[in-house]
Amino acid sequence: MSDTHETHATIRYTADVIAATDDGCVLLIKRGWDPYEGHWALPGGHVDEGETGLQAAVRELKEETGVRVAEDELRLVGVWDQPDRDPRGRYVTVTYLATVPADTEAVAGDDARDARWWPLTGLPQPLAFDHADILAAILPPTP
Repeated sequence: MSDTHETHATIRYTADVIAATDDGCVLLIKRGWDPYEGHWALPGGHVDEGETGLQAAVRELKEETGVRVAEDELRLVGVWDQPDRDPRGRYVTVTYLATVPADTEAVAGDDARDARWWPLTGLPQPLAFDHADILAAILPPTP
């Protein structure tokens, strides 16, 4: 008889939102907690029990920035699941894109210290987690 015991990682499920304007800006929050306290990041957070990633994305965007979007206004960008992407453990995030008007106001809420629109060509460095890689997924390729 062989040992069939398998070891599985505990995986936490999160949702992030790239809120972008037609004029090339993206909404970031300044993290008010570790890890990456004081760093800029995409709005997002844990998917709650009974919630889909899409529902969590809508909720987190509203809670952290005051920006409201409907589920059908979000487009899936991708899934990021590198084992070392978060120092707290194994996190898998699904990221959505919302295009909003250039005059959309954002106000920091929940656990964000600040919420601000940044030009995609002038993002603060370094961004928290792998958010630079996530944002690169929506940028046009460089020649």
